Amino acid sequence: MSIFKKKKRPTATDLLKAELDLAKAELETAYSHFENVVDPDLISSSIYHINSIQERYKYLMKMLKAVEAETKAKQNATP
Repeated sequence: MSIFKKKKRPTATDLLKAELDLAKAELETAYSHFENVVDPDLISSSIYHINSIQERYKYLMKMLKAVEAETKAKQNATP
């Protein structure tokens, strides 16, 4: 057993999954905020914030699928 173990570097998939988790938590917080505001300006602001987070989440999902497809293609290409 070595004292100096090499740390596993996070893959692109790992990083994207972590970002997705953060976006999901941020979306839950934004929904909670939306449910608790009463001022019309704050309601509008909450809606824009939710839409923004949803678009970011969709983008991250698209990127994750692309990275996973690329990784799978590389694995199938190597003998």
